[in-house]
Amino acid sequence: MNSLTFPPYLGEGDRVVIVSPSSKIDKAFLKGAVSRLRSWGLEVATARHAASSCGTYAGTLAQRLEDLQAAMDDDRAKAILCSRGGYGAVHLVDKLDFTRFRKHPKWLIGFSDITALHNLMQHEGFASLHAPMARHLTVEPADDPCTLALRDTLFGRGAGATEGFGYTCPAHKLNHRGMATGTLRGGNLSVFYGLRGTPLDIPPEGTILYLEDVGERPHAVERMVYNLRLGGVLERLSGLIIGQFTEYVENKSLGKDLYGALADVLKDYSYPVCFNFPVGHVTMNVPLVNGAEVTLDVGKKETRLSFAAGKKTS
Repeated sequence: MNSLTFPPYLGEGDRVVIVSPSSKIDKAFLKGAVSRLRSWGLEVATARHAASSCGTYAGTLAQRLEDLQAAMDDDRAKAILCSRGGYGAVHLVDKLDFTRFRKHPKWLIGFSDITALHNLMQHEGFASLHAPMARHLTVEPADDPCTLALRDTLFGRGAGATEGFGYTCPAHKLNHRGMATGTLRGGNLSVFYGLRGTPLDIPPEGTILYLEDVGERPHAVERMVYNLRLGGVLERLSGLIIGQFTEYVENKSLGKDLYGALADVLKDYSYPVCFNFPVGHVTMNVPLVNGAEVTLDVGKKETRLSFAAGKKTS
């Protein structure tokens, strides 16, 4: 049973804070995200150091920590939008104080390196939103389907908020057909892998896990998935969603393409498995609520991921 707390959904005039907990970002994308969020009727604040730079990071560790902690402690804020991923969120996960956040929980939004913060949120008992970030909100049009899905989810009309809401994608030849229910968890494979064996690792039992990655060589992806197999994670899942793996060379060094190699690792499991789901470092990166109760229905012609109605805080 899902025991995670769903932060309150947003309404017009609610406050969103943009932070940069990982890599540095082009100021134009911060400006674009502010404009897009304001077009939804939201009040938007940009964290003090969101546009800062320290090497590849968006500021020093102290600056990034200060910004994220201030956003978490902001009693008026209803959501925290992470501007981008990259690398750096892991520096913060053991330094954040949830005392005030527990009194005023808010949606954490982002993907890629932000997976580390999503795992932290689940560890602390809160649902969070794996979704597009500042660049997407800037460069994609107002009617982009993932942008609209993000807006609808934040306002309580989308994933994990509305009974009967779901995403559908075409069947893939490597899918394992079947139906399962469980708690949706996941994100970037390499970040997820880096938290294995720590308190921020997720519980596999009752989990429908989704995975994506960018710039990882096929053998490295296969090795990480083998870790999940050998560590007993895969056998305890309720279902598995293989998302988009991008920006690598498909040289068939494993004797077959990446999806084919992963299918071999997964062939012994009877639960539903969906390949080529629209989540990852691609334009069609649908918002997913980590902590939502979902049904994964992998059929002959299509796969549907359906969300049960989410819980709301008072």
